[in-house]
Amino acid sequence: MRQQDKSTLLKPNQRTPKWLLIDANGKTLGRLASEIAKVLRGKHRPDYTPAVDCGDGIVVINAEKVRLSGAKEAQKIYREYTGHIGGMKEIPFRVMLQRHPTEILRRAVSGMMPSNRLTPRQMKRLRLFVGPEHDMQAQTPLPVAL
Repeated sequence: MRQQDKSTLLKPNQRTPKWLLIDANGKTLGRLASEIAKVLRGKHRPDYTPAVDCGDGIVVINAEKVRLSGAKEAQKIYREYTGHIGGMKEIPFRVMLQRHPTEILRRAVSGMMPSNRLTPRQMKRLRLFVGPEHDMQAQTPLPVAL
């Protein structure tokens, strides 16, 4: 068998993660979240292996400036259930944007990730910041335009 006919599987100790910097200013929520989920899983890499955490880290600045298309800004509702009778909590998008602006993008990305044992580790590499400043200079994130 020739070398070019072999498929290589990445081992966990072979991965070399990078950090990427994304500016969310004016980006559509769903499109941005799907790109972030793809990078966190590592599907953008040529050596992607499904059973190995081979994704990169993401630093998102201006997370509060993400936008929604259509009338979703007035209609979108985030729901939580406490487990008790009558324990349904509903938070409109505009209220969530004022209280927890980074939680909007975190929930969107989390909903696009698979339900498996790798996902919690991959989600830890998502760092969201309000405003243009971040404290991840030690990781030297590379600016990326999506």
